[in-house]
Amino acid sequence: MTGREDETAGQSADVERTFAAFPPARGRGFAVSWWGQAWLTALEESALDLQQLKAGRGLARGGAVGAVSVRPGRITAMVRGRDRTAHRADVLVEPLAEAQWERFLDMAVERAGHVAALLDREMPPHLVEDASVTGIDLLPGLGELEPECACGAWDHCEHTAALCYQVARLLDEDPFVLFLMRGRGEQALLADLQVRGDTESAAGTQNFAASRARPGMDATEAYATGDILPPLPALPELPTEPGVPPSLDTEAAPGVAGVDPAALEVLAAGTAVEAHRMLAEALQTTPGTVSELTVAQDAARLAAGASDAGVIERLAEGSGRGREGLETAIRAWRLGGEAALSVLDEQWQVEGEALARARAALESAWDEDERPPLRRDGNRWTLEEAPAQLRLGRDGRWWPYREEAGRWVPAGAPARDPATALAATEPDGQRTDGTRDGEGP
Repeated sequence: MTGREDETAGQSADVERTFAAFPPARGRGFAVSWWGQAWLTALEESALDLQQLKAGRGLARGGAVGAVSVRPGRITAMVRGRDRTAHRADVLVEPLAEAQWERFLDMAVERAGHVAALLDREMPPHLVEDASVTGIDLLPGLGELEPECACGAWDHCEHTAALCYQVARLLDEDPFVLFLMRGRGEQALLADLQVRGDTESAAGTQNFAASRARPGMDATEAYATGDILPPLPALPELPTEPGVPPSLDTEAAPGVAGVDPAALEVLAAGTAVEAHRMLAEALQTTPGTVSELTVAQDAARLAAGASDAGVIERLAEGSGRGREGLETAIRAWRLGGEAALSVLDEQWQVEGEALARARAALESAWDEDERPPLRRDGNRWTLEEAPAQLRLGRDGRWWPYREEAGRWVPAGAPARDPATALAATEPDGQRTDGTRDGEGP
């Protein structure tokens, strides 16, 4: 055990904190906050072997880093390497001297916004800059992340690199992790700031209390960060297709009883598709309104992307459609999404201008001697001489339906022209007047 570890042994839990292992993080960055990114910059600019950094990123993404212990001057974790052998990895960070902490505390308490931001788990940029002016570097610089690993490497290896990438995720969630590495735990730091606030003046005490009652940042300080922080990034481009969730088809049993992995995969895949659709609408120049699907509609959406028979059976029962009804709804969803499901489920009265437009479209679609006899019921026009039907959507499009086994099912995509839509109901060249192509009318 090193001398630095001896100094912290037996002290309060505020001196050492242990964080549970993160789950795999494939497909996402390690640092979102600017202070987390600064931590990774210190690692990536000082490591000599870029291949070890790449390997470390892969280990961290794959969940190879165990629980992380953080204490003044040192972070520790067991890391399983590419050969599946676990090694203890340590990264050392020089703690601040007592005199440096005194200067830092005196500086920090002068600005209520610094304290308020810390209470809100934020690292205000001015805090780092103001500390630097007094000769205190809170964030590590080039070469300050010193590695120690049981694998025997003298520079950053895949194990210490993986640990550093994982710590970036910790810093994103809680900037007090950085202060602990520099020598002060959260409770001790806040207590020291409270003492400074009490001894400064009555106004200083009131400012500190106000910062705790109303977490936030002084408006002047917040405005000033515009000259420090980088500009907001441009809007992302729309991915060509929805992302593919990870497969849950493993030999390991679910960690929670009652969880159906197949059903969970369907939900994850369906959520990715829906998120892609919503992002597409949000990135439009004039975004439309994202409507909320009903339970029965959402069941059809999920079932359209499912292949597991058990999952489809559960969706059929939960939606109230039954197996045959769900199969019809799946067909509708694949033809036209929510609009097609609305035409399937909803029957409404066509009146006024909408009815006049519908009649005009029907009269102009065929010559008078070729117009098929249609019987109207609400927004549905049924052919009298064949098992075919036209349904008018609220957007003015005509949807073709065909009778199969006593049920009306979608027969094709919608069309503005009713004759085009009705032609989609003709099976194997059979015309809607009862004859076949090539025969007389």
